[in-house]
Amino acid sequence: MRLATFTDYGLRVLMRLAGTPEKAVSTGQIATEFAISQHHLAKVVSDLGLGGFVRSVRGRTGGLRLMRPAQEITVGQVVRHLERRFSLVECFRADGGECVLGPGCRLKPQLAAAREAFMAELDRTTIADCAWPGRNPDGRVATAG
Repeated sequence: MRLATFTDYGLRVLMRLAGTPEKAVSTGQIATEFAISQHHLAKVVSDLGLGGFVRSVRGRTGGLRLMRPAQEITVGQVVRHLERRFSLVECFRADGGECVLGPGCRLKPQLAAAREAFMAELDRTTIADCAWPGRNPDGRVATAG
């Protein structure tokens, strides 16, 4: 299974914020650290905010913060939220797509079962389990604490 780039970026944002929960991090800083377009990342962050995962704090000490503790956010919750517009295959779309196999398809139930197993595994992992503390000014990965 392949996640959309949008979801990949969303997970990176949450992992980064979980790595330094005591500190707000700017969208620009995350974009630089992960070599992602700040414009594209802003859209991802906006969607994460709508999903109740992040909040933006204004001001000199502002930036992004998690809305709840990282150990309370599962990767599965995030993927379900960010992947809601994407379908594993065409027939999984809300409108059913244009697949001519229709109700006689024997593959769709197998793919649905595989998707559920995939999501069940992601539900066992929290954002805290994947926390990433960022980089030091010298470019090395920072250590927690």
